[in-house]
Amino acid sequence: MSRIASIKISHHRLPLDPSFKASWDGRPRHHFDTTIVRVRDEDGREGIGSGDLMKGFEGHEDLFLGHDPRHLERHYEVLSHINFHYGRCWPLDLALWDLAGKVTGEPVWRMLGGRADRVRLYASSGVLREPAEMAAQAERYLDEGFTAMKVRFSSSAGGRSSWRDDVKALEAIRARVGDRLELMVDCNQGWRMPWDTTLAWTFKDALAVAKELERLGIYWMEEPLHRSDRKGMKALREATSIRIAGGEMTRELYEFRDIIEERAFDVIQPDVALVGGITGCRRLVYQAREAGVTFTPHSWTNGIGVLANAHLTAGAGDAPFLEYPYDNPEWSEARRDYPLIAPLAHREGWLELGDAPGLGIVLDEDRLKATQIG
Repeated sequence: MSRIASIKISHHRLPLDPSFKASWDGRPRHHFDTTIVRVRDEDGREGIGSGDLMKGFEGHEDLFLGHDPRHLERHYEVLSHINFHYGRCWPLDLALWDLAGKVTGEPVWRMLGGRADRVRLYASSGVLREPAEMAAQAERYLDEGFTAMKVRFSSSAGGRSSWRDDVKALEAIRARVGDRLELMVDCNQGWRMPWDTTLAWTFKDALAVAKELERLGIYWMEEPLHRSDRKGMKALREATSIRIAGGEMTRELYEFRDIIEERAFDVIQPDVALVGGITGCRRLVYQAREAGVTFTPHSWTNGIGVLANAHLTAGAGDAPFLEYPYDNPEWSEARRDYPLIAPLAHREGWLELGDAPGLGIVLDEDRLKATQIG
């Protein structure tokens, strides 16, 4: 029987030159930090996860050492208690699934139900650009085989002055590519960076934007109100034909349960690297399906997070698209996936997962040594 022998956590920093100015931040980012979690069993097999900083995990290693890594529900319960008392340590759940797959010799997507071995992607942009530049970016996505794209609206003091300017970028995209791309819009109103005190839209603000997005045939409208305003989300969902999406930073699974039961969103977007891990989010897949709510994860972490979300979506879910963070040149696949021996590569807008045991992660150990901090 496989038993957990060690758990190791390391932190890494990739300098970004040129910098990356994300629409949801407003301040240029000059580096990209990544946390790597490694779980090794007594036979030398290693599971890998990534995501949050694992704050609060130190001192709890003994709760896992000596246990079978395949006892995933037991480990989930322990991590849920750590999550309550300390920080979000869900990268360990990803590493345990990776290790369990290596023990059993199966890819995680198959362990989760085997519905599919690939997922269709939407290209998720992150930079605010002038309308003509956004239109050109959309055309590049289309040329690469993507059938859907997410456009960001400004959210902070570093963004545009009005959502009407954001709408102009959408109009330019539609004029360039017509209906050949499904377009999603992230309104960036659900949360703020710690330094950003800009207020979220009111319901009437969001409704006015929704009417514009209806005109442009937008597929979904993401986080149009503050994350706590579930009543407003539900009212907006009922007032517009556009799907309402959100939940990427929701901390607890029971909050998603309430969102699903209340039909507050059409689309829920938990990220296995940030909430519940694969084990917890698997519950949400089934709850959402039974309620007629779409489950398609947020995945703006790194290639390890993209893979983990993709395995759950392919194996158990039935999402029309999965988020693929990708916005050259500021957010290239090489930057996003620097811990990996090679960046993930989509094929005509699809991510194929293959038959490698676990999550299929291969780390670039030399790069990790060169970028390690702390």
